[in-house]
Formats: sequence, C-alpha cells, structure tokens
Amino acid sequence: MDRTTTRPHGRRTDGRRLLGGALALAVGSGLVLVGGAGTAQAADVNVAKNAGFENGLTNWSCSAGSGAAVSSPVHTGTGALKATPAGLDYAQCAQTVAVKPNSTYTLSAWVQGGYAYLGATGTGTTDVSTWTPDSPSWKQLTTTFTTGASTTSVQIWTHGWYGTSPYLVDDVSVFGPDGGGGQDPAPTAPATPAGLAAGTVTSSSVALSWGAVSGATAYKVYRDGANPQTVTGTSTTVTGLTADTAYQFQVSATNSAGESAKSAAVSARTAKATDPGPGPAVPKHAVTGYWQNFDNGAAKQKLRDVQAAYDIIAVSFADSTATPGQIAFNLDPAVGYASTADFKADVAAKKAAGKSVILSVGGEKGNVTINSDATATAFADSAYALMQEYGFNGIDIDLEHGVNATYLTKALRQLSAKAGSSLVLTMAPQTIDMQNTSSEYFKTALAVKDILTVVNTQYYNSGSMLGCDGKVYSQGSVDFLTALACIQLQGGLDPSQVGLGVPASTRGAGSGYVDPQVVNNALDCLTKGTGCGTFKPAQTWPSLRGAMTWSTNWDATAGNAWSNAVGPKVHGLP
Repeated sequence: MDRTTTRPHGRRTDGRRLLGGALALAVGSGLVLVGGAGTAQAADVNVAKNAGFENGLTNWSCSAGSGAAVSSPVHTGTGALKATPAGLDYAQCAQTVAVKPNSTYTLSAWVQGGYAYLGATGTGTTDVSTWTPDSPSWKQLTTTFTTGASTTSVQIWTHGWYGTSPYLVDDVSVFGPDGGGGQDPAPTAPATPAGLAAGTVTSSSVALSWGAVSGATAYKVYRDGANPQTVTGTSTTVTGLTADTAYQFQVSATNSAGESAKSAAVSARTAKATDPGPGPAVPKHAVTGYWQNFDNGAAKQKLRDVQAAYDIIAVSFADSTATPGQIAFNLDPAVGYASTADFKADVAAKKAAGKSVILSVGGEKGNVTINSDATATAFADSAYALMQEYGFNGIDIDLEHGVNATYLTKALRQLSAKAGSSLVLTMAPQTIDMQNTSSEYFKTALAVKDILTVVNTQYYNSGSMLGCDGKVYSQGSVDFLTALACIQLQGGLDPSQVGLGVPASTRGAGSGYVDPQVVNNALDCLTKGTGCGTFKPAQTWPSLRGAMTWSTNWDATAGNAWSNAVGPKVHGLP
C-alpha cells in the first residue's frame, strides 16, 4: 500500500467509517481542547475522561476489540492505549465528551508507533483531524475545533491505518470550557497496604504477601527500611539474603500520585545454611557437559539422565534479576521436574556419584553485568546463596559480551572466599576472547588462575582464527582446535586448566561441528604429539584437562555418539 505523504489526511465518511468513528477513542492524555477565542480561560479544563488510560479503557470504545491498555511504553503515568489495525479495521478508538456551545477547544494527544490519526466529529461546525506517519518515539498531535451554537457533545477519536503497525496513544487532552461533564479528579496516593505476612523461608530468601490496595499500580517492598524492590502483584520472594539472619520487611503502595506510608513491619529469619559439601574432586582429565534447563528441540533430560561420561555438569543457565550483578535460578517446567526438591535430589545424587554440578552464567541470550564493586558483591552473594540452596559445586562463566576483568575478578574472588577451596570454577569463552592475553576474558582467567578449574573455549560458531604460530586456521578441523588451544597453553594457563569445547552434534551449533574422532585426534596431538594435522606443537602437554560439549541434550539426541567416543578418550589420557 502507498505510505507516502500523499495519503489523504482526512477521514472517510461512508456509513461504516462513521460507525467506526462512534467507537473511536481519544487516545493519550495529550488531547487538549482550548476554549474561548483561542486563549485558555480560567475555567478551562480537560474534558476528556481517563485521558491517560490509568484506568484501562474506561470511557473509551475501540472498534473490533482492537484496543488495549498497556503499562509500557507510556508517555507519562502508568498506562497508555495500544491499538492494532487488522484487515479492514484500522483500530479506531473514541470517546464522547461534553462541550459548551460556541466554544473553541484544543485537542491533542501523544502518539508513538505506526500511523496515527487524531480528530473530532460532531462539532457542529467543521470537523477536524491531524495525523503522523510511523513515529519511533512519542510525538504530540494537536488541532483545534469550534463547537456549533447548539453542540453539547463531540466525539474525539484516534485510529491507525490499514495494514500498518500498532500505534500507541497517551495523555489525551480536550482543553476548553467545561461542558457540564467536569474533568477527571486529581489522582491521590493509595492507602497503606495491610496484612503483610512472611511465608516460606530458605537460607537465602523470604516469601512475602499482603492485601491489595485500591488504586495502587505497584508496590515497594522494603528490607530493613531500605533497598526497595518494586513489584506489581501482592506477593514476592526477596532473594540474595544471608543465611541464619533476621530481617524486617515493610511494603508501600504506589501510583502516579505518589507512595503510601510503609506498612507495619514483619520480621523473618532465614534458615541456617545447609552446607552442600565440597563434592568430589574434579578428575585429572575431565569431560564437561552443559545441561539445558529449557526445551529447544533437543532431547529433554532430567539431571539423573545425564550420561555417566560427564564429570562436570553445567546447569544452563542462571537468570539475571532487577538488581545489577545479582543472579537467580528458575527451574523451567518444560524440563519435567515435579518440584524443585526433586531437582535438588538429582543434584545430590550426581555429586554422590562423583560428579560436579555447577551453575552456568550467561549463554547466547543471557548476560549479567558486573562492572562495579556493588555488582561484584551482588554477584558473589547471590551465586553463593544459590550454591547453598541447590547444592551446586560452583559456577561457570559463559558471558559472551561485556566482560570487565577488574570487577569480574573481584566477584570471583569474593565467591571463592565464601565457598572455600572446593569451589569448581569454569569458563567458556568464545574463540575471539582468547586470542591474546590482553582480552578481558583472558585477563580474568589469568587473574583467578589459583582458583580456576578449567577454561573450555568454544571452538565453534567462530569462523577462521589465528593460531599460536600466527597462521590462520578454519574452524571444523583438528588444526583449529590444537593451534588455538596452544595460545592458552603458551599464554600462562596451566595445561590442567585448558579444555576443548565443541558441539555434540551438527544441531548443537550453527557452525564448527567436528566428528568426535577429530576431537580425539586433537587431544592426542596436544598430549602425545600424535594425530596432529598440519599444525604440530613444539611440545606436548600431557596434563591437559579434557573436553567440553554443548550439550548433554544434543548428545542424547544424537544417540550419545559424542560422549561414547570422547569420554573414554579423555579418561584414558596420560
């Protein structure tokens, strides 16, 4: 369809269009009607009702159910209108407002998104409209109209256009003389919440609930009178707490007018820490596998189903929270666990079988920002709390962007001080992150070398890279694995801290898959000097830690071909 500025600015006037106009709603709190001869009088008011959509779609009607009140994005306050054109319906929303005869009004609204039109009909004189094409940010539309000698009501409306994107409206204003309908009363702050109570407690969290407050759009939960956490419901779980510690909690209610007084305080004490135990020592030569806490088409596994060849099982992934640096863990129902307790039992069983179970942080779509002392502490505190709660042996750093060596090192040092010498600390950088010792990832690995278990670089989804001999190698070959691993081995990491990370199957990565035999050849090349390609290192490193794969699920999907081949090879290294 033609989207040029030659599109007519006016509205169609056929019967169906007029019917749609009757349903149109004035969107946004930006509609303004100015009374008199163009100058606002002392008695002039905004005669539009629910002009900012703080009360949903009250007072508005939208054609074919095309409109909805949303909480984001908004121009001001906590609500806005979002209307979506579909088929022959261009998502008109309207409201009838009371006006005074022979008066001038200024109509305005703030709009964003797709094509947006704003206008008024039934003015008794000349009906008006204005419009704007797609707008990525909030933009105000404004026009004026004058009512006829006997006009006491006018319909204000907004709509989009056929086949275009949804549009948003907020802060509608029809500013002029009061036509008898008055204006919206000024909002008032909500009452103080009642009934605050503590529920389930763990060593690192306290569940809270309270009664709903009329007119509240959100609640602030205070811990010991500070650090408010904003939520929209009437319950929350406060996490990241210290074990066996007493806390006081209060809650207040908020809306666009302000915040209520804090509720009466309720006290709760976190449970004593359950020491997860140091877990088994990581074998001299180890196989690491990532276990998927989500369903992406690979074979779904519970932890108990993870193949026996894996010595380190990285639970993927932790979640970030609203607190910068803090992490949480949320068990995905898609995995099939009946309860969190069932998952914890599987963690304990794997540890009893000699495996290390760690929590991976990051991944392709997840990231945690650690760029200050406060975020470093938040990370360490929350990571240790999760280790205590679930029994994890440690943490895997799989951050794929935004690594700050200074503060990530501080975070890992703090975590190590809490967890002790049994901490299992692994990393899974991309190839670009380990090309030289000046990269943030490499600097972090060297800075925590004394507490680092293994770096399993991802030798996939990479393209060509430089090897330690300065030559370019293409992924998917034994040379790519050996020549790039050589950079880390020569760059300061102990051989026991170097592992080869590869996909478990062709579906496990976008590119870079190699047959398990290629992995085994690379292991032989680095540890024994046999099985090499064109690149042959000047020395061997018999204590090389082993190999890693993404993921145990994709391995299972491929009939365990990867672990059945690579597992025995790793465990049989010298």
